[in-house]
Amino acid sequence: MKKIQFNEIKNILEYEKIRETLRNHVIRLKKNRRLQVGDLISFLFENRETVIFQIQEMIRAERIVEDAKIQDEIDVYNQLIPDDGELSATMFIEIEEKEKIKELLDQMMGIDQEGTVYFKIGETQQVPGIFEAGHSKEDKISAVHYVRFRFTPEQIEGLRNEHEEVSLVVDHPNYRRRKEVPLEVRRELVKDLVED
Repeated sequence: MKKIQFNEIKNILEYEKIRETLRNHVIRLKKNRRLQVGDLISFLFENRETVIFQIQEMIRAERIVEDAKIQDEIDVYNQLIPDDGELSATMFIEIEEKEKIKELLDQMMGIDQEGTVYFKIGETQQVPGIFEAGHSKEDKISAVHYVRFRFTPEQIEGLRNEHEEVSLVVDHPNYRRRKEVPLEVRRELVKDLVED
């Protein structure tokens, strides 16, 4: 998937003119790009449109007008764009009760370790999540993580084969959940994997 270029980002004034239309489009798009796994964890699978929207919203919120600072935002958010044969997701640990945030996050320590999150395709294939470093420390974990899934051509075919069962799995000692990936979500993700 191509990275975002500077000329694709609108200045604040131009963005305001299209913001509502773009926002509504991205909300509809995210419907088939979001997957809730259990009651606490959700994944939003990113693509160029979701990332452009995030960049535009950040520039708007921070009132960024300098070209160099806009490019800095593009560079940061381009890390969410998946490479060929990859899916990229933002994983959210969603805790609504403020008084339970620290307790529940502490229980999730290690969730960003290899083998904890993966796609299961059919009976035998697994596509492990590879987490971006820096979102947890020895005694503290973030509620937001970025994770990539690198698919082989065979695994892409498994995801595409609508007769094959596909699940997203979180396998942590304190949180073991599995969510079958609905066909409409699979179709959307396959587009990311086979895009030219």
